[in-house]
Amino acid sequence: MDKVERIKELVEKLNRYSYEYYSLDNPSVSDKDYDEKYYELQELERETGYILPYSPTLRVGDVVLDGFTKYTHKARLWSLDKAQSLQEIKDWHNRNIKFIEEARNKGEDLPDLRYVLTKKFDGLTINLTYNNEGILEIGATRGTGSIGEDVTAQVKTIKSIPLKITNQDVLEVHGEAVMTQEAFKKYNETSETPLKNLRNGAAGALRNLNVKETAKRNLSAFFYDVGYKEGTQFKTYLEMMKFIKEQGLPVDNYLEVCTSIDEIEREIEKIEDIRFGLDYDIDGLVIAIDNIRIRELMGYTVKFPKWAIAYKFEAQEAITKLIDVEWNVGRSGRVGPTAILEPVELAGVTVKRATLNNMDDIARKGVRIGAQVFVRRSNDVIPEIMGIVPESLEESEEIKVPDVCPACGSHLILNGAHYFCENTLSCKPQLVKSIVHYACREAMNIEGFSEKTAEQLFEKLNIKSISDLYKLKEEELIDLEKFGPKKAQNLLDAIEKSKECELYSFIYALGIPNVGVKTAKDLVNRFKSIEGLKNATFEELVSVQDVGDIVAKDVMEFFSEEKLMETIQELLDLGVNPKFNEKEVVENHFEGKTVVATGSLKNYSRTEIKDKLEGLGAKVAGSVSKKTDYVIAGEAAGSKLTKAQELGVKVISEEEFEEILRR
Repeated sequence: MDKVERIKELVEKLNRYSYEYYSLDNPSVSDKDYDEKYYELQELERETGYILPYSPTLRVGDVVLDGFTKYTHKARLWSLDKAQSLQEIKDWHNRNIKFIEEARNKGEDLPDLRYVLTKKFDGLTINLTYNNEGILEIGATRGTGSIGEDVTAQVKTIKSIPLKITNQDVLEVHGEAVMTQEAFKKYNETSETPLKNLRNGAAGALRNLNVKETAKRNLSAFFYDVGYKEGTQFKTYLEMMKFIKEQGLPVDNYLEVCTSIDEIEREIEKIEDIRFGLDYDIDGLVIAIDNIRIRELMGYTVKFPKWAIAYKFEAQEAITKLIDVEWNVGRSGRVGPTAILEPVELAGVTVKRATLNNMDDIARKGVRIGAQVFVRRSNDVIPEIMGIVPESLEESEEIKVPDVCPACGSHLILNGAHYFCENTLSCKPQLVKSIVHYACREAMNIEGFSEKTAEQLFEKLNIKSISDLYKLKEEELIDLEKFGPKKAQNLLDAIEKSKECELYSFIYALGIPNVGVKTAKDLVNRFKSIEGLKNATFEELVSVQDVGDIVAKDVMEFFSEEKLMETIQELLDLGVNPKFNEKEVVENHFEGKTVVATGSLKNYSRTEIKDKLEGLGAKVAGSVSKKTDYVIAGEAAGSKLTKAQELGVKVISEEEFEEILRR
């Protein structure tokens, strides 16, 4: 095939793949396949110098522009009138009813009022111009509404925006460029100057002359209006939105039709409820008349269309003073900072506390006690501090990490960006999680033990460590909610039964960071006892299969913590008797092999097949890779079977597995 023809074919395929991935969320090829075609296109473009104006390689943004040029929109981009109360919406609705009645009296054949509701995105308005070949010609900011700035290079970095559409009429389509929470957090993780909020992130990206910086922010977009179109015109707004979607432009999935104020009120309440769970910011709802003829007749004021209005939610960002920082211990043992604020009204609630994430985040944002801070309420129930007011830093003071755990006084260790309390067994805020883990089936297997029970033991009986489980008395338990004599005795029997346990189960139950059931078994098989594991050197630990530097370090740190050793000794003194039963593996076909089981098996549960394979000396893996030796496929085997077939891994049925064992 001719190289230019191959370029055209690749561009068409890659653009279709992008549409499937970003707009339909239904990719038809793997990332690997996409990348291979993309790199092939890049190489052919380098060889030939032939680059189509809608090639996906133009999205890279590897240019620095000299400045912005002005662009005159083909049709004006209007602002919207705003309402902050339902009464204002009612007044607007009543004016619309009156207008239609008067128009009908003059002979106009108009339908009853029907409104289309869409989210009001809090980003930066963009206007895309597509030429009569369907190619994206210009991307521009709103500007004055009549004249904006050409940001075509920046707009092309937004992967969900099609560079070519099927429509053959010249048209302009309006949308909002937004930054998602996911993109925002990822960008701020590595940025020397963190962004304060999503809107500034989007606006700053589109007005950045270094287009590579724009690309780093990984913007998204939603489109909601055709401002100019040659050829056949639309009769309704719903028809217009359908057209926008058919052209492959990204649209939000919320599009609600209402015919009464009651319906509008319900939608306002619904969107306000989900507002902070969205991955992007919205600051209201847009309510627009559906019928285009009614719109034409109603027209515009000097600033706004009369046929649409924006219902504005309360602000979700405010400025207040950081009074202090409180350090709290989470169930995972992470000791994290929480900001104590001067109370401030934010999105309908009084905010007194805010998230600070970690010390790296505090340093990036320059947050200090006594400073004025930007507080934003977003996905989280507790708002987050996004940045500081520089002028307020004069009388501020540095935020310091506590020397020891604020709950139990144990050592703190820095793991990545976070501080953790090492005392995982008797630090109260961690205790509920630790007890539930200790009692779970793969650990000490204490039947009838639930998180609710653990919370009651913590809150009502004030148990201070896992060892206190073995000191519980019936008279204490029957005072707990939903506990009678029988349930209390059953729990005590289960706790007593747990004393006789496998050593690997006990090691797993202790909750050593990064030590799961499989790793616990591997460690026990190597070191045979608690004392042997405690005294293991770093070199000895990393010599165990699948134990790397991180796990080895975690094990050594765990057994060096004095309070943890005291708790383990107390458990042993109370009668807990972990046993190491060295099982002799009979030589068999699966010994030393890596095996994945998938689908529903007739004779084995997921745990049973895992135990069976481990008893044969096989390594049981959770995913298929080139290192996998066998996949045992039951009924309804899905993606793991497909992956095995793609990689040429040996696939056997449950019957074949048992037949091999009988040989």
